Amino acid sequence: MANGDTGYPTFVHKTLEDGPWAGWTVYTGEPFEDHAGPFFYRIDETGAPVCAMRTEAKHMNGGGFMHGGALMTFADYAIFIFAREQLTESSSVTASLNADFVGAVPPGALLECRGEVVKGGRSLVFLRGLMTVEGQTVFSFSAVIKKTGKRA
Repeated sequence: MANGDTGYPTFVHKTLEDGPWAGWTVYTGEPFEDHAGPFFYRIDETGAPVCAMRTEAKHMNGGGFMHGGALMTFADYAIFIFAREQLTESSSVTASLNADFVGAVPPGALLECRGEVVKGGRSLVFLRGLMTVEGQTVFSFSAVIKKTGKRA
């Protein structure tokens, strides 16, 4: 992980210019997400963030569908994209992540996640979201992010 003088991770956001993810942004610098992804995000035509990933064999469970832990990891990634504007001044951590698994996700699926900040406060940010495959909801969640300190 690359660190600045403050000890905080340095994330590199790069908008892709070609290939199947052209127009989407990917970032590196989060070791577990670098391993678990790749995950992508963009701002849609309404100005809302949307996250996406293409499921691979490494994301599957023994039954041949996406592992619940992989869905939770993608949700954890997505909440920080949705809350970016709320977190510019502070470092932060996931305080709570509650989920409902409502559908199976097969290998090779395009998994999309949309969500929103329900309320942003001084120290907590409350969020909710849905994941879909081909327009069908497969996962719903709510989360709380805790701001832990000022960024230098």
